[in-house]
Amino acid sequence: MSDATLLLAVLALAIGTYAIRVGGVGLGGSRLSLHLRQWGDPAVIVLIASVAATATLYEGQAFAGWARVAGVAAAAGLAALRAPLVVVVVAAAGVAASLRALGIH
Repeated sequence: MSDATLLLAVLALAIGTYAIRVGGVGLGGSRLSLHLRQWGDPAVIVLIASVAATATLYEGQAFAGWARVAGVAAAAGLAALRAPLVVVVVAAAGVAASLRALGIH
């Protein structure tokens, strides 16, 4: 990416951010604002879930392996049981490392 392209991308992002801020102030109490809020929360959840699924299943262009999938599944199960974050992270790493040690990548 050239310097000019990077500068244009940063400027476009800055202008877009400023426009959203100004628009949010202007549309604060309108019906459009309520409609956007109803769709905003589910959209964020879907976006985060899709990024997490992509990061779980792929490393670059290739499949990441079953050890990573099993580690993420273990983490999701423990998180659903409301285990402490440290327990979730250590268990997920342990599952993935154990499977890789057994030759399951």
